[in-house]
Amino acid sequence: MLHSKIRQYIIDFLIGPLFVQGQGEDRYQRRFEAIGYTNDPEEMKHYPIIIRPSGFFDRTSYGTPKSYPSLPLAEWRGIPILFGEPREEWNASRTQLVIHADLIASTFFLISRYEEMYLRHERDSYGRFPGKSSLPYRAGFLHRPIVDEYGAALRALLRDEGFLERHHLRMEERSATFSTVNLTHDLARPYNYRGWRSFLRAWLKEKQNPLKALRLSFSRDTEDDYYTFPKFLGWDSRLRDQLGDKRVFIRFFVRMPSRHPLDKPRYHLKSAYLHRVLLEAKRAGVKLGLQCSFASGQHVERISEERRVFERYLRLPPQGIRHNKLASCEPEDLLQTFFSGFRNDYTMGYADVAGFRLGTCRPVKFINPNTQLLTELVLHPLTLRDLTLSEERYMGLTYDEAERVASELIRTTARYNGELTLLWHNDLLSHKTHPWHSVLYRAMLRLIEEIDQEASEQSNHTSPTPTTEPSLQARPTPRA
Repeated sequence: MLHSKIRQYIIDFLIGPLFVQGQGEDRYQRRFEAIGYTNDPEEMKHYPIIIRPSGFFDRTSYGTPKSYPSLPLAEWRGIPILFGEPREEWNASRTQLVIHADLIASTFFLISRYEEMYLRHERDSYGRFPGKSSLPYRAGFLHRPIVDEYGAALRALLRDEGFLERHHLRMEERSATFSTVNLTHDLARPYNYRGWRSFLRAWLKEKQNPLKALRLSFSRDTEDDYYTFPKFLGWDSRLRDQLGDKRVFIRFFVRMPSRHPLDKPRYHLKSAYLHRVLLEAKRAGVKLGLQCSFASGQHVERISEERRVFERYLRLPPQGIRHNKLASCEPEDLLQTFFSGFRNDYTMGYADVAGFRLGTCRPVKFINPNTQLLTELVLHPLTLRDLTLSEERYMGLTYDEAERVASELIRTTARYNGELTLLWHNDLLSHKTHPWHSVLYRAMLRLIEEIDQEASEQSNHTSPTPTTEPSLQARPTPRA
């Protein structure tokens, strides 16, 4: 059976904490558990809403073919459910609701990446679990954060069916805009031509004229094709100024060197060019994260060593981690990430198709599906990645198609107060490298600003008169 700590974490993730109204200054401090997850008739008496377990967590089912959902999926209140039945039952006095859709198991399956643990044989040439092999893609809901839809439906039940009033509860509100926006850029190719190695490549391998090869390799930084940093940092900073530096974060992920062929091109962390780029990033308030080499994805024990290399050369701790080519393949990778001292992972998107890999657009703690252990490693959903949209081997979209996909995912993330994370490489933001990624990126930033402004105006029109009640956001949440 599911551990009580994980069960409560999932329920809190879905609906947020509920507080009982009382008297005095601490009138909203006491927690109330409104949702139970049990088949025990005695235990059911303590909860106004019961979710019936489907048997997914039973020892005879977990990790076996019986634990894998079959298509087509049933729907509860218009939302696909992976386990249980789309059925509800009220008691005679209509004070208790029993839900037979197993929303807890369905949520666990998605946020723990259970499927990727169960289908270990399903990997692409880079060792990644393909998004097109995933249940959400095959069932047609990868573009929907159905875990957040479950939460919205449960919150609506609590509000509309009178549970809040009946039990004197207060529920935290969630605004219809972004909780956080992460504008991330992987420094996989910080330059095109710099130095003698680039000169030899241009001259001998690319058959460039020697004088042209010299000019390409030893010109000013600003003349390099991939030197787009001032341009996009200006765009990013403008959005941060509009939404505030508590909600918008600009992040560079610096790739660690290795001899693996898939970690080319190699650049040294002592490179003068790289340090000039990082100095420009520092002036713009950029947070630096570590991008693991592809080699470390093959040998996860290298993650700790790569962290030490990062700290030795850059003289600061990395603010998060991302795997090269999004090759975080197994639960063991995430455990090693945690044991290496990281508490924020920004890898959680499929390489081959855009959508919600974790079933949610909000950050979620990593639950090891092998051991059902809840960790403090936070997984940040990767919403959109440039190569995923445009590469022929992935989605291969035109500009108009990519803009439609991006707009839908961005608007959906805002609707559920999610965290929006974009990944755009500096080289693809050059018109010489790609015809429309620069245009698309700017369009997305404008859309983010418009959505947030609309939500702010809507909030101002509908906000009640301020009261002296204590803010729930400012108070520590007691643990269950």
